[in-house]
Amino acid sequence: MTPAIDLVKKKKIIHTLHQYQHEPDRLSNGESYGQEAASKLGINAEQVFKTLVVILDNKELVVAVIPVASMLSMKHIAKAAKAKKAQMAEKHSVERSTGYVLGGVSPLGQKKRLRTFIDSSAEDFETIFISAGKRGLEIELNPANLTQLLNADTAKLTV
Repeated sequence: MTPAIDLVKKKKIIHTLHQYQHEPDRLSNGESYGQEAASKLGINAEQVFKTLVVILDNKELVVAVIPVASMLSMKHIAKAAKAKKAQMAEKHSVERSTGYVLGGVSPLGQKKRLRTFIDSSAEDFETIFISAGKRGLEIELNPANLTQLLNADTAKLTV
């Protein structure tokens, strides 16, 4: 069990776990962790969401949850968070604040709860897939439940 799975169980959120065999070699061919998950699980990449951590105005870490097929817009995340500037957080900051390793960062059950923003495209689906906190493990759940669990804001975050 991961902290993400423990949290959805504790809060009695309806969810489904999906496991696949992570292949590190796929990443060396230019495929991302999220694209690998979509491919291995046979799911539309627009329905699989990745968890990115950015730093706002060089001081606050926040989470952006966006489709794996999309790119995060630094302008959009800064605007949504009412900040002037956003940039990707460094790997060690991400792992230290979330408690997860890259490729397995879940928006749920993080060591330090960060403000979270979910791309509004999540509302187009009955369920979405997010990392369960471990490479090769995804949680499928209703996006409204995810938003409520994280007390997240929704906004257009992608380019």
